[in-house]
Amino acid sequence: MLEQAFFNVYTKFKLHFYQEIFRRFQNREASLTTVETFCMETIQALGRPTISEFAAFMRISPPNAAYKVNSLVKKGYIRKVQSQEDQREFHLEVTQKYLDYYSISVKYMVEVMHRISQRFSPEECAKLEDMLVIISRELMPEVKLPNS
Repeated sequence: MLEQAFFNVYTKFKLHFYQEIFRRFQNREASLTTVETFCMETIQALGRPTISEFAAFMRISPPNAAYKVNSLVKKGYIRKVQSQEDQREFHLEVTQKYLDYYSISVKYMVEVMHRISQRFSPEECAKLEDMLVIISRELMPEVKLPNS
């Protein structure tokens, strides 16, 4: 039962995002491919990675990563910012254009979180938060995120 309940929540978040993306395709507002969307979500989650760090995390070759990054730079979703410590390195930063695109997902999550806080007691919300922190920190060691 728990597995199915979690799967349903995860699936609904994904499907809502896909619905909104396809709605935007109808209006010609979206221009990221599926793979580019995965790349962008990863770059944002890693918090200003270098191309090498991005490639290592995604388990792809540095040339393949550079190709994907250059495509995203051309589309205006990320920019390369030269490192102050090592002038040979560039950090990847998401642009406002991507943040506007990504807000589709964030807005729905915020809406659901508001509904949770309305539906459940503060104690229940605190317990859910505790459980989510444990899940993220202890039960998902395969995915390392900065600031977690």
